[in-house]
Amino acid sequence: MRWVLVPTLGLMAAGCASAPLERSGSLASYDNLTPSDGLLTKSQVRVSKADVLAAKTARIEPTAFTVAAANQPFSDQQRNLIKNAVNRAMCFALSERFRIVAPTEAADLSVRAVITHIAPTDATAAGVSKVASVVPSVVAPGVPIPVPRLPIGLGSLSVEAEARDRSGNQKAAMIWARGANSFTSAPRVSSDGDAYDLASAFGDDFGKLLVTAESPFGKVSAPPSIGSLKASLGGAPKEAICETFGRAPGLPGMIGERIGLPPDWTDRGASANAVSEAPVTD
Repeated sequence: MRWVLVPTLGLMAAGCASAPLERSGSLASYDNLTPSDGLLTKSQVRVSKADVLAAKTARIEPTAFTVAAANQPFSDQQRNLIKNAVNRAMCFALSERFRIVAPTEAADLSVRAVITHIAPTDATAAGVSKVASVVPSVVAPGVPIPVPRLPIGLGSLSVEAEARDRSGNQKAAMIWARGANSFTSAPRVSSDGDAYDLASAFGDDFGKLLVTAESPFGKVSAPPSIGSLKASLGGAPKEAICETFGRAPGLPGMIGERIGLPPDWTDRGASANAVSEAPVTD
């Protein structure tokens, strides 16, 4: 088995966009961060386990872009959708253990993420990859033939986030970076396609860090609860406050991803009652 796994991992690494572990200065502290990489993700993590496990409530602050990240060629609508994807995924993940409170309420932990690096998807290359993936089903109907995505024009995302207690002391932090890859990243014909999908992946990873007070990487994750599964399929979230970030696209989103639609074709984004947008950080 090992001789099969090693070359597979090598191929995945070769067809993966790079993303730097950026430090923007938005975290209260970068002390004691330790490497904790996943199969596709690079990360540095620290967590005060006892304090995080003792926390019962969490408040999610609006995700922000650094100035450098905000200068990348995305529209305001795309940036808002990406930021919202981070917050929504965090809210769903944190709901597994925490009561999520409104932005105006005090909480045991206040959570905030900052996008430090973002690289657009080459929509043309993604479109070619999507067309190429359809050809085998036409040539050999009924025969599943996986076609890797073209390893060009892949998007990437880097984010840093922390959780602070009521006194403003950092209790957990994560610096996270991942690039889309040719084997597991579905090509969307939109410049924000990969960043949008990666934003949700980050939000879920950081949420798991706080729920378990352990790195989410290097282990088999527990199966999602019924409530979490329901929310991911577009149902009502476990915590009502998560409605602020809109419901997951559900089945339409899965179909849209499958056929390569831009994220905003199936994701309505934040609700009309969403909290005000966070300013871009320096």
